[in-house]
Amino acid sequence: MELIPAPRGVVAGSGEVRLTDRSRLRAGPGTEGVGRRLGADLRQATGLPLPEAPDAGGTDGDGITLRLDPGLGPEAYRLVSDRSGVLIEGGDAAGAFWGAQTLRQLLGPDAYRRAPIGQDRDRSVPHATIEDAPRFRWRGLMLDVARHFMPKEGVLRYLDLMAAHKLNVFHFHLTDDQGWRVEIRKYPRLTEIGSWRARTKFGHRASPLWEEKPHGGHYTQDDIREIVAYAAERHITVVPEIDVPGHSQAAIAAYPELGNTDVIDTTALTVWDNWGISPNVLAPTDNTLRFYEGVLEEVLELFPSEFVHIGGDECPKEQWRSSPAAQARIEELGLAGEDGLQAWFIGHFDRWLTARGRRLIGWDEILEGGLAAGAAVSSWRGYAGGVTAARAGHDVVMCPEQQVYLDHRQDAGADEPVPIGYVRTLEDVFRFEPVPPELTPEEARHVLGTQANLWTEVMEDPARVDYQAFPRLAAFAEVAWSALPAPHERDFAGFERRMAAHYRRLDALGVAYRPPSGPRPWQRRPGVPGRPIDGPPPNR
Repeated sequence: MELIPAPRGVVAGSGEVRLTDRSRLRAGPGTEGVGRRLGADLRQATGLPLPEAPDAGGTDGDGITLRLDPGLGPEAYRLVSDRSGVLIEGGDAAGAFWGAQTLRQLLGPDAYRRAPIGQDRDRSVPHATIEDAPRFRWRGLMLDVARHFMPKEGVLRYLDLMAAHKLNVFHFHLTDDQGWRVEIRKYPRLTEIGSWRARTKFGHRASPLWEEKPHGGHYTQDDIREIVAYAAERHITVVPEIDVPGHSQAAIAAYPELGNTDVIDTTALTVWDNWGISPNVLAPTDNTLRFYEGVLEEVLELFPSEFVHIGGDECPKEQWRSSPAAQARIEELGLAGEDGLQAWFIGHFDRWLTARGRRLIGWDEILEGGLAAGAAVSSWRGYAGGVTAARAGHDVVMCPEQQVYLDHRQDAGADEPVPIGYVRTLEDVFRFEPVPPELTPEEARHVLGTQANLWTEVMEDPARVDYQAFPRLAAFAEVAWSALPAPHERDFAGFERRMAAHYRRLDALGVAYRPPSGPRPWQRRPGVPGRPIDGPPPNR
């Protein structure tokens, strides 16, 4: 059984359950939504009617039954396929849903198609007993839609791909220097002006190439509601990111009063058309705080997630050093320089979110100048920020750039399109360990989980996103879900064998992944410069 991510326990049987026109789908109390989702997926893929029937406590020899068994634990499931049919029991509805995803894998790659492709196709489930549960509660994927906008249909497709790999947190990077992607009705210019740029750098920021046409797009509030509801049906939480106080040039271009007007002419700023870190950051004024409180009031109405990501990364301090207003604020508040000013900024929104029953999470720069009370950390510059935060009693999501930034290149070959960063192969991602060994068991409990990040500066369309994400996201999903041994003890040869079957599933899903033999001719980008870094990445 070539399952990805690998389940905790599998006992194979000797027969099979064959789905037929007589097969029924029974969903017990608490699993009705899972039953509707599974039924819709299987009906479109197989053409079978699979009528829904009440769960009377038994099973059909050729049917599927969903039930809850709270004794299994959160997100855990048990799948039993035998002469009685297929029974999926979940510790909760999420567990039943993840069991249903395993069932789709057992049915073969055609179970992922949107229409049946032949009546003679196999629709059988091998007899087996599978016991499974996740290692981490946070199994995340971050998608940057600010650098290159991904239309709504593409986002929904990625939610389907996440669900197929048992990933359950979608970190939605909605704002940056290069674009503001979410409608805020109180501040319409954020999307009227901030959602598009006049041109786009093609390749790394040192590239001489430009795409000389406007690029943009945004999600209406109803689009966001649809995305959040679609994710919830798949037991995925959407965590929005509204970046402050850096990575904010698009917002300043729309509302110049947000910038450091005593240092530069902010009315001359446009949405940034280059990559890297813009020096144009938010002014630390009461007006800026009130503005972003207004933004976040609408964000909280759209996103019911426990966490709200506020960025907090890569905030250049030059304008604050030159700004009389910023220096006056530092003196007024008795802060320790510009780092203290950033900590004050983050601390304000930590308190603001806490008062509304939410939790702030930010990139590990929020550690500088003192970590806001109650804040959680996305540890991206390596393991060190996560270690520091966990030892201080703060929750952490481990997403070190050198390990799980999927915009980094997959091979050292000259054919890799727009090569960025260190080489991170499929095997490298498979051997990634999210929990640093120096943490004590008590400290390690603060590691909520792990996340792979897709920054899209050099991913100009969904096919490029697919290429960078897959197949490595499948390896990452196994790291996040499965109870794996130490990195050097992991069976990569076995994983590659299972991937041979999984590539057929990705084919059925229409994923433009990187083949094991290297990029296809149309996946290459000859002449487009990247920024490769030679040698092994630091592991700290």
